[in-house]
Order: sequence, then C-alpha cells, then structure tokens
Amino acid sequence: MDTITLGIIMNGVTGRMGANQHLQRSIMEIRNEGGVALADGRRVLPEPVLTGRNPEKLEALARQFGDLPWSTDLDALLGDAKYPIYFDAQTTLMRAIAVKKAIAAGKHIYCEKPTATTTRDALELYLLARSAGVKHGVVQDKLWLPGLLKLKRLIDADFFGPILSVRGEFGYWVFDGSEAPMQRPPWNYRKEQGGGIMVDMLCHWRYVIDNLFGQVSGISCLGATHIGKRWDEAGNPFEVDTDDAAYATMETETGVVCQFNSSWATRVRRDDLLTLHVDGEKGSAVAGLTHCWTQPASATPRYVWNPDLGQAIEYQQAWTPVQAEGSYCNAFKAEWELFLKHLVLDTPFRWNLLEGAKGVQLAELGMESWKRRAWVDVFRLE
Repeated sequence: MDTITLGIIMNGVTGRMGANQHLQRSIMEIRNEGGVALADGRRVLPEPVLTGRNPEKLEALARQFGDLPWSTDLDALLGDAKYPIYFDAQTTLMRAIAVKKAIAAGKHIYCEKPTATTTRDALELYLLARSAGVKHGVVQDKLWLPGLLKLKRLIDADFFGPILSVRGEFGYWVFDGSEAPMQRPPWNYRKEQGGGIMVDMLCHWRYVIDNLFGQVSGISCLGATHIGKRWDEAGNPFEVDTDDAAYATMETETGVVCQFNSSWATRVRRDDLLTLHVDGEKGSAVAGLTHCWTQPASATPRYVWNPDLGQAIEYQQAWTPVQAEGSYCNAFKAEWELFLKHLVLDTPFRWNLLEGAKGVQLAELGMESWKRRAWVDVFRLE
C-alpha cells in the first residue's frame, strides 16, 4: 500500500488550542491511524515539525509526542522542501506576517482564525496565496461538530421550510484569576495583543451563518467589558481593555435574522456551551455541540400565556432528539483530513483564506457598529 507523506510546519502549537486540538487530536491521531485513507487504497501521512519562539516548550511538547522534530528557526524550515505545508496557530497579531513569509516560500497554507486583525490584511493573504498558486485553508471547526452536522442534515432535508430566525448563545464563566486560574490566556483580554471576544467569536459566527443560513448582509453589535480587572498566570493584576462580551444581530441576504450572544462572563444554564435555536415555518430545532432536538409544526403544542398558572408544562418534553448517522470524529481532525485530501487529490475545499477574510470583516464591522451605535452593511468580498 502506497503512503504519501506530507511534511507540515506547525507554528504556535505550544498554546492550548494548537497543542490539544491540532497536534494531539488531529495530526497525531491521524498518524496513529496510519494516515488519511484515500479511495484508491493509498494513505496520506502527515509528518509534523514543531516551531515557535520558546525552545523549552517546544522540546517538552516534542518529547510528549514521541520525539517529534522541532526548531526555533522558522526561516530555515520555510526553506526546507521536505515540508510543503505551513500551519499557523500563533496569536492573531503574529499570524499575517508569518503566513506571508510562508506563501512567499511556496508553502501551502492552513491556519487558525482570525487570519489577521484587519479585513485588508486578511484579504491580502488570500490574494497573495491565489497569485502564488498555493493551496490554502482556514480552520472553521464548528461546521464539523456533531450537533451542527445534525442541524445541517435537517436543513438539507427541508425540515424547516423557510427559515425565519436563529438565536445563538455561546459562553461560560472565565474566572478572573484572583482565586481560581483563568481558563483562557491573559492576551485574550488585552487589545494590544489582539484580544477581545468580538474578534474571536464573530469570525466563527460568520462561517456558521454563511454555511448554514445564508450570506451575512448586515450587522448591529454591542460590545461590553463586564469584568474590568483580571490576574495573569503569575498572579499579577491587569486592567482589561477590550470586550469580554458581544451581543450581535445579523441579517442574511435571504432575510434570516440571526441573534448571537457571546460572553466570557456568563454562567451556563442551557443545554451546552453553544446552542443554536432555529425557527422555521415547518418546524424548529435546537442544536448544541453534540446533540440536536426538533419540534415539527405537526407536533408543536398550543401554548397559551397565563402566568397565573405557574409552570405547569415541561417544555423540553415536546422536543425529539435527532439520531446520529454513524460516528463523529473530532471537528478539527475532520477538517484537517479534508484539507490533506485537497492537497493530494485536488478535491474541493471551500474553507479558504477568502472565507477567513470574511470572518475578519464581520468582526471589524461589528466593532464599527459598536463604536457608531449603528447598523452596518456587510459588503461581499471577492
């Protein structure tokens, strides 16, 4: 059986997301399975090399996963033909510069989002990659979550009929670090380091809405800094100077109204850390990270408003769970496999740097809306 090896420069994987989701649960899991299986019997085996700025962290991570090769010399790796792919999971402020260098070196690009801090820079990355003729992709992991895959199945089967509205709730309580450590790195709360929930999460909501409900055409967004003081890993206090919550209303070109609340200062009392409630003329559904429930029009109870009765109805009993179709793998791994197939077989892969630029655009326009306290149109990027 033929095995196609593909060397991948993995930059920034000493961080939580890069190490856990991309290295351990995606690339190393694919390697443990013997590579990505192709229809003709061949397999695509990724060969990672780790790079970054901290040699101690790199050496420890490389040792943890079987003495992987590592280097702090990114330029040397970009000049090595053994590694045709460049992956970036650095902090946002560092990403565009490194991706530009990788494109100039002729590397295929796969990177985390946001791809840049401005729409202009994000769009430039796409145009440079297209001009260089390299293949490129952006992480849009939530599209492969089991709950959203079930929701997509309902949409494709026309379960909803015309979709009317979507309500998204995302977030959880991130401890301030004074007594219990924060679950997110401090740079998330520092504007000069690319922090802010609007920059982070509106990029996600852009591709979720675009892929499931239609292209976003406008946005009204309000940001907030609910927790103004936090403590870093060393116990040093610092002032939060960016948003830790965002409340956005968006509309699609097809008229679907989408309301998404995102917060790192909320306590969870819902089915999951992320829930999408979709209402259509023929039925409704609620999807979380893993599960999805439906209520068709034919089984919708006839509710009557009467607060004097108290809560006499168990509302959740009127919903039916959507059954899984087979098994689901890690969402990050699922997209990695599609990208590796795209590199070898040239199969379609639409989640590219242009889609990444659209996410940056929505975040930028969300901040503009917040500043102006106004509705902002979202123009199409080409």
